[in-house]
Amino acid sequence: MKTLRSARLIVVDNAGRLLLFRYHDEHQPPFWATVGGQLQGDENYRAAAVRELQEETGFDAEIGPFLRERDEVYAVARRDPERWIEHYFLVRCATIEPLDQAGWTDEERTTIRAWRWWTLDELRTTDETILPAWIPDLLAEALAE
Repeated sequence: MKTLRSARLIVVDNAGRLLLFRYHDEHQPPFWATVGGQLQGDENYRAAAVRELQEETGFDAEIGPFLRERDEVYAVARRDPERWIEHYFLVRCATIEPLDQAGWTDEERTTIRAWRWWTLDELRTTDETILPAWIPDLLAEALAE
């Protein structure tokens, strides 16, 4: 099985809210997930995090500390299941609106249907699917630091 690497971003505004994208693809019902994406070429995780933040949000913010690694097998839009090794980084960002979609790929334009800033309380009480399911706990840990 192919192994891919991805940088994921816990983008938090000044009010402690987390930015999530709502994805729709053929593999599962709609779900909310963090900003981020696959490493390109010989890029490292932190360099990919910088690029993905700019491409997916247009925000100019410092990539903060590494928070967690995830090693999981799953399928993303138009792909078979693959092993993904993800590194999650904290990004504190004063800018919350508007998101700049100019850097989005065709796949992102097709699969990302909405974005929203979530409070920790909203994440813990929603009936919506948040992936991975431990994102509220990771946000709580990040806010406690």
